[in-house]
Amino acid sequence: MSLLGPVEIRNLADKLDIRPTKKLGQNFVIDGGTVRRIVRVAELRPDDVVIEVGPGLGSLTLALLPEVRAVVAVEIDPVLAAQLPLTVAERAPELADRLTVVPADAMRVRPEELPEDKPTALVANLPYNVSVPVVLHLLETLPSLRNILVMVQSEVADRLAAAPGSKIYGVPSVKAAWYADVRRAGPVGRTVFWPVPNVDSGLVAMTRREPPSTRATREEVFAVVDAAFAQRRKTLRAALASWAGTAAAAEQALRAAGVDPSARGEQLTVQDFARIAENRV
Repeated sequence: MSLLGPVEIRNLADKLDIRPTKKLGQNFVIDGGTVRRIVRVAELRPDDVVIEVGPGLGSLTLALLPEVRAVVAVEIDPVLAAQLPLTVAERAPELADRLTVVPADAMRVRPEELPEDKPTALVANLPYNVSVPVVLHLLETLPSLRNILVMVQSEVADRLAAAPGSKIYGVPSVKAAWYADVRRAGPVGRTVFWPVPNVDSGLVAMTRREPPSTRATREEVFAVVDAAFAQRRKTLRAALASWAGTAAAAEQALRAAGVDPSARGEQLTVQDFARIAENRV
């Protein structure tokens, strides 16, 4: 297959009168080697149905189509959404029937808006400004997702994959860990994008697993996580006071969960947060 290179990307953007915008987080991949690497690292299977968020001009889409049963591309920009099927039909006509384009906001897209064939993998070059909310939303609403490989800002990749005890461990780390095992899957240089961003990028891989065994709901656990990191420099006894009602009630819940009230949120695992949520009075 002939993938899109720098010349093709710019010509297509000129044809559509597209100027990449920071508002939509548009940085188009112009390097064929990078999209092939993403597909390789994603370890896709021929029967996978991939959901791709923000396909843009189709660089990654064209690399994905030969490897899987179907690609569902969710694109918020109506001009790009209308062009993507035309690009695939021109460059890979034999694979055109594998593509479905859903013109929608990935942070709000619902399962009923997608094809009946449920996605099994998420592979995407995510817009920097919404990467974490998009990943968490899709993990929550699409339980069929088994594997994820996304390209995000390097700093965000570090946070998603951070372990307890790290200074960058926080809300994204814990919430992602609720759904999946998360790891860094390699760096990505700036020059593979147009326009060139002023930050580095990185790949993050996630493998779905069962959430912690707990009587608390996901919403209840996430409320504890949000409260703990809203004032991350405070001890948990102080940080969870508003969540529990009083500092004394927070301490009671923490001790019942086997957590030191003088600890801080960055020291706790997702299982610890689940136990705290269970013991709220």
